[in-house]
Amino acid sequence: MARIKRSVAARKKRKAVLERAKGYRGQKSKSYKQAKEQLLKSDSYAYRDRRNKKRDFRRLWITRINAAARKEGMSYSQFMHGMRLAEIELDRKVLADIAVRDPETFRRFAERAREAAAA
Repeated sequence: MARIKRSVAARKKRKAVLERAKGYRGQKSKSYKQAKEQLLKSDSYAYRDRRNKKRDFRRLWITRINAAARKEGMSYSQFMHGMRLAEIELDRKVLADIAVRDPETFRRFAERAREAAAA
């Protein structure tokens, strides 16, 4: 059986790895071995941080809603409970955006939430 020469495939593979590692510091962008190792780490960081990004944004939205709710004399949990009782189904992303861009509308939501919680 004839042996398989893989110089073209191997060069293509190494070239692809070095292409992805462009912009890395030092030998991590020039040496195939170090570039390959750094790409493994980079990919695992990217995977992890795609999940952490969701967590971070949710924390930011909750912080913004809490700040706006406290201006209206309510805590975050009281506000969200009142929103659920008032059957206003807006997610935290939209509520945080309203709290930042349109305080008057947020105040009306807070009033509705307060009335629903009191009833």
